[in-house]
Amino acid sequence: MKIEPLPKKIYKKAKALNITEIVLQFEGGSDEGYLHIELDGPRSFDVSELKKEIEDWAWSVYQYGGAGEGHSYGDNITYNLEEKTAAHQAWHMEAQWTEETERKLVVKL
Repeated sequence: MKIEPLPKKIYKKAKALNITEIVLQFEGGSDEGYLHIELDGPRSFDVSELKKEIEDWAWSVYQYGGAGEGHSYGDNITYNLEEKTAAHQAWHMEAQWTEETERKLVVKL
């Protein structure tokens, strides 16, 4: 997943609210894409308006579909506003099978 540039308008609003990190957590796997947004840093202001603005922007540039076969997967994009860096990390869930056990078939009469 390509990291998209953070809009200057969002960057300035986040900095004004003392946000140090914006984390976009995309999740898919069941034919729908989901997005959870985390804002880190000391703040004493309501950030719901900023989260909505980030969500609208993120869906417009990332267009995360979420298609899959029922196994969860996702992509996390972290914008570190203090270090002025951006990072991507992908993850997925997979089935893990135990050893097969076998016994005689019992048929109840």
